[in-house]
Amino acid sequence: MQIRRLEASDAPVYRELRLRGLREHPDAFTSSFEEENIRPPADTEKRLSPESDTVMWGAFVDGTLAGVVGMTRETRLKNRHKATLVAMYVAPEYSGQGLGLALVNTVVQAAKAAGVELLVLTVTEGNKQAAGLYARAGFAPFGTEPDAIRVNGVPFGKQHMFLQLPSAI
Repeated sequence: MQIRRLEASDAPVYRELRLRGLREHPDAFTSSFEEENIRPPADTEKRLSPESDTVMWGAFVDGTLAGVVGMTRETRLKNRHKATLVAMYVAPEYSGQGLGLALVNTVVQAAKAAGVELLVLTVTEGNKQAAGLYARAGFAPFGTEPDAIRVNGVPFGKQHMFLQLPSAI
Protein backbone atom coordinates (compact mmCIF):
# COMPACT_ATOMS: atom_id res chain seq x y z
CA MET A 1 0.00 0.00 0.00
CA GLN A 2 1.16 3.50 -0.83
CA ILE A 3 -0.57 6.62 0.50
CA ARG A 4 0.05 9.95 -1.19
CA ARG A 5 -1.58 13.28 -1.75
CA LEU A 6 -3.80 13.23 -4.81
CA GLU A 7 -3.10 15.65 -7.66
CA ALA A 8 -5.15 16.98 -10.56
CA SER A 9 -3.72 14.21 -12.76
CA ASP A 10 -5.43 11.68 -10.44
CA ALA A 11 -8.86 13.22 -11.13
CA PRO A 12 -10.21 10.46 -13.42
CA VAL A 13 -9.49 7.58 -11.00
CA TYR A 14 -10.48 9.66 -7.96
CA ARG A 15 -13.78 10.64 -9.60
CA GLU A 16 -14.53 7.01 -10.49
CA LEU A 17 -13.89 5.82 -6.91
CA ARG A 18 -15.79 8.73 -5.37
CA LEU A 19 -18.84 8.14 -7.57
CA ARG A 20 -18.71 4.44 -6.70
CA GLY A 21 -18.73 5.23 -2.97
CA LEU A 22 -21.59 7.71 -3.34
CA ARG A 23 -23.62 5.23 -5.41
CA GLU A 24 -23.00 2.18 -3.20
CA HIS A 25 -23.32 3.97 0.17
CA PRO A 26 -25.67 6.94 -0.27
CA ASP A 27 -26.31 7.20 3.48
CA ALA A 28 -22.60 7.49 4.31
CA PHE A 29 -22.01 10.84 2.61
CA THR A 30 -23.60 14.27 2.64
CA SER A 31 -22.80 14.60 -1.07
CA SER A 32 -25.00 12.64 -3.45
CA PHE A 33 -24.17 10.53 -6.49
CA GLU A 34 -26.81 12.37 -8.50
CA GLU A 35 -25.25 15.79 -7.89
CA GLU A 36 -21.62 14.70 -8.19
CA ASN A 37 -22.23 12.69 -11.36
CA ILE A 38 -23.39 15.75 -13.33
CA ARG A 39 -20.48 17.94 -12.23
CA PRO A 40 -17.86 18.44 -14.94
CA PRO A 41 -14.52 16.64 -14.61
CA ALA A 42 -12.87 20.05 -14.24
CA ASP A 43 -14.52 20.36 -10.80
CA THR A 44 -12.74 17.19 -9.68
CA GLU A 45 -9.42 18.51 -10.99
CA LYS A 46 -10.02 21.75 -9.09
CA ARG A 47 -10.70 19.82 -5.86
CA LEU A 48 -7.35 18.07 -6.24
CA SER A 49 -5.40 21.21 -7.15
CA PRO A 50 -2.90 22.76 -4.71
CA GLU A 51 -5.20 25.82 -4.41
CA SER A 52 -8.11 23.80 -3.03
CA ASP A 53 -9.24 24.27 0.58
CA THR A 54 -9.39 20.47 0.80
CA VAL A 55 -6.37 18.19 0.62
CA MET A 56 -7.13 14.66 -0.59
CA TRP A 57 -5.02 11.54 -0.11
CA GLY A 58 -5.31 8.21 -1.84
CA ALA A 59 -4.32 4.71 -0.79
CA PHE A 60 -2.98 2.74 -3.73
CA VAL A 61 -2.68 -1.04 -3.79
CA ASP A 62 -0.62 -2.40 -6.68
CA GLY A 63 -1.15 0.91 -8.50
CA THR A 64 -4.95 0.90 -8.04
CA LEU A 65 -6.67 3.65 -6.07
CA ALA A 66 -8.36 1.67 -3.31
CA GLY A 67 -9.30 4.35 -0.78
CA VAL A 68 -9.45 8.10 -0.25
CA VAL A 69 -9.76 10.66 2.52
CA GLY A 70 -9.64 14.43 2.73
CA MET A 71 -9.03 17.25 5.16
CA THR A 72 -10.64 20.67 4.90
CA ARG A 73 -8.97 23.38 6.97
CA GLU A 74 -11.03 26.21 8.40
CA THR A 75 -9.84 29.63 7.22
CA ARG A 76 -11.72 32.16 9.34
CA LEU A 77 -9.74 33.78 12.17
CA LYS A 78 -11.81 32.34 15.01
CA ASN A 79 -11.76 28.72 13.85
CA ARG A 80 -8.64 28.21 11.80
CA HIS A 81 -7.28 26.01 14.60
CA LYS A 82 -9.74 23.39 13.32
CA ALA A 83 -10.02 21.05 10.32
CA THR A 84 -12.57 18.48 9.18
CA LEU A 85 -11.85 14.94 8.01
CA VAL A 86 -14.02 14.43 4.89
CA ALA A 87 -14.86 12.02 2.07
CA MET A 88 -13.47 8.85 3.66
CA TYR A 89 -14.01 5.77 1.50
CA VAL A 90 -12.30 2.42 1.03
CA ALA A 91 -13.52 0.10 -1.71
CA PRO A 92 -15.08 -3.00 -0.11
CA GLU A 93 -12.70 -5.40 -1.83
CA TYR A 94 -9.84 -3.75 0.11
CA SER A 95 -11.64 -3.78 3.46
CA GLY A 96 -9.80 -5.36 6.37
CA GLN A 97 -6.33 -4.56 5.03
CA GLY A 98 -5.67 -1.53 7.24
CA LEU A 99 -6.20 1.07 4.53
CA GLY A 100 -8.88 2.96 6.45
CA LEU A 101 -6.79 3.38 9.59
CA ALA A 102 -3.72 4.29 7.52
CA LEU A 103 -5.73 6.98 5.69
CA VAL A 104 -7.14 8.42 8.93
CA ASN A 105 -3.66 8.43 10.47
CA THR A 106 -2.37 10.28 7.40
CA VAL A 107 -4.93 13.03 8.02
CA VAL A 108 -4.04 13.17 11.73
CA GLN A 109 -0.33 13.52 10.96
CA ALA A 110 -0.97 16.17 8.29
CA ALA A 111 -3.21 18.08 10.71
CA LYS A 112 -0.51 18.03 13.38
CA ALA A 113 2.12 19.18 10.87
CA ALA A 114 -0.17 22.06 9.80
CA GLY A 115 -0.70 23.21 13.38
CA VAL A 116 -4.33 22.05 13.54
CA GLU A 117 -5.45 21.61 17.14
CA LEU A 118 -8.93 20.15 16.64
CA LEU A 119 -9.91 17.59 14.02
CA VAL A 120 -13.64 16.87 13.59
CA LEU A 121 -15.76 14.56 11.44
CA THR A 122 -19.25 13.16 11.11
CA VAL A 123 -20.28 9.55 10.67
CA THR A 124 -23.75 8.29 9.83
CA GLU A 125 -25.54 6.99 12.89
CA GLY A 126 -25.48 3.20 12.88
CA ASN A 127 -22.31 2.90 10.78
CA LYS A 128 -20.51 0.93 13.48
CA GLN A 129 -17.60 -0.05 11.24
CA ALA A 130 -16.69 3.57 10.46
CA ALA A 131 -17.34 4.81 14.01
CA GLY A 132 -15.12 2.01 15.33
CA LEU A 133 -12.35 2.95 12.92
CA TYR A 134 -12.45 6.57 14.04
CA ALA A 135 -12.51 5.53 17.71
CA ARG A 136 -9.40 3.35 17.13
CA ALA A 137 -7.71 6.45 15.71
CA GLY A 138 -8.52 8.37 18.91
CA PHE A 139 -11.70 10.23 17.93
CA ALA A 140 -14.46 10.57 20.53
CA PRO A 141 -18.17 11.28 19.94
CA PHE A 142 -19.66 14.56 21.15
CA GLY A 143 -23.20 14.49 19.89
CA THR A 144 -25.60 13.41 17.19
CA GLU A 145 -27.42 15.63 14.75
CA PRO A 146 -30.81 14.04 14.08
CA ASP A 147 -32.19 14.09 10.54
CA ALA A 148 -28.83 15.41 9.25
CA ILE A 149 -29.34 13.96 5.78
CA ARG A 150 -32.18 12.33 3.89
CA VAL A 151 -31.78 9.61 1.31
CA ASN A 152 -34.93 8.98 -0.72
CA GLY A 153 -36.91 10.62 2.06
CA VAL A 154 -35.38 8.45 4.81
CA PRO A 155 -33.72 10.50 7.58
CA PHE A 156 -30.27 9.64 8.93
CA GLY A 157 -28.55 11.16 11.93
CA LYS A 158 -24.87 12.11 11.91
CA GLN A 159 -22.68 11.43 14.92
CA HIS A 160 -20.09 14.15 15.46
CA MET A 161 -16.62 13.08 16.58
CA PHE A 162 -13.47 15.00 17.50
CA LEU A 163 -9.78 14.51 18.14
CA GLN A 164 -7.94 17.14 20.18
CA LEU A 165 -4.37 17.51 18.93
CA PRO A 166 -1.41 18.91 20.84
CA SER A 167 -1.13 22.70 20.70
CA ALA A 168 1.82 24.13 18.80
CA ILE A 169 1.88 27.04 21.26
